[in-house]
Amino acid sequence: MTQAPSLSIVAPCHNEEEGLREFCRRAAAAAQSVAGDAFELILVDDGSSDGTWEIISDLAAKVPQVLGVRLLRNHGHQLASTAGLSASRGERVLLIDADLQDPPELLLMMMPIMERGADVVYGQRTRREGESWFKLASASLFYRALSRLASVTIPRDTGDFRLMRRRVVDILLAMPERDRFIRGMVSWIGGRQVALPYERDARFAGTTKYPLRKMINFALDAITSFSTTPLRIATWLGMISAGVAMALLVFTFVRWLQNETVTGWSSVMAAVSAFSAIQLICIGIIGEYLGRLVQESKRRPMFMIETILRGGDQAELPTAFSEMSAGDKRSALDAAFASGEPRSQKNSRIG
Repeated sequence: MTQAPSLSIVAPCHNEEEGLREFCRRAAAAAQSVAGDAFELILVDDGSSDGTWEIISDLAAKVPQVLGVRLLRNHGHQLASTAGLSASRGERVLLIDADLQDPPELLLMMMPIMERGADVVYGQRTRREGESWFKLASASLFYRALSRLASVTIPRDTGDFRLMRRRVVDILLAMPERDRFIRGMVSWIGGRQVALPYERDARFAGTTKYPLRKMINFALDAITSFSTTPLRIATWLGMISAGVAMALLVFTFVRWLQNETVTGWSSVMAAVSAFSAIQLICIGIIGEYLGRLVQESKRRPMFMIETILRGGDQAELPTAFSEMSAGDKRSALDAAFASGEPRSQKNSRIG
């Protein structure tokens, strides 16, 4: 059994071949500054269609600290992050994207804050370089709406970029939901969570992996995971609609007593359309929550790992790895690589 590292860096990757080596170089340099060689760099290939996995395989063969995880298909950023966290063994775990928008060097500022007792140190963006006005405006609107709707306090202008203690990661992995919103789940866990303000850089290479459709789905996952307020809004809309309908009924009855009729069908159609729209909105809100309950009840594996590499060695994990407890996952990883010790440290530097 290999000794557990003091630090794990987890980076989900999807079509990141252009900038992956530079990310690994900078992340490894930052990790060595705070942990020496007692770290691991976990790169999760989330169903990439370019040469991302070939680069990960090459790094894993040359550098003993690199752990390559290849998912069977594209699961999305949140589940790929969860797969990487599941494979981590460090007492402290840094979750970061591989596109270099979040500087790995901030680890050197996060570690002293954690040494002073923080359970989580999360990056809070003060400026976002290289993003369109629409992305900035929609992100601002989303975080402010979420802060009002969510049942827990979720810091504004934050992503998944954060350093966590092992106990926080283990609690996070024990949470069974499939539609995951990691930054909200970490906030729900509680403990001492400290913000580290920073300026977010533009992407080093490549394009964003979050088009409008994925952004909307992500927002829906966030709101439905941490708020039942939309269901109450549906109830309020129904009550308001019922009140308006009653008022219209009384108005119609009074006009009938006065032998006056309302001419034209436009007003009638407008009223019918308005009430129908409200009903459909309410049904849609209920459907969002019901659909998530159906997905949870199926109990399918959260993610599926095709290949895992460390030190040039390939290992197989149990089929039910994603459903294991955090402790059992670490034991399964140690058992999978028990046949050989990591290679010599002479090639431990990247790039």
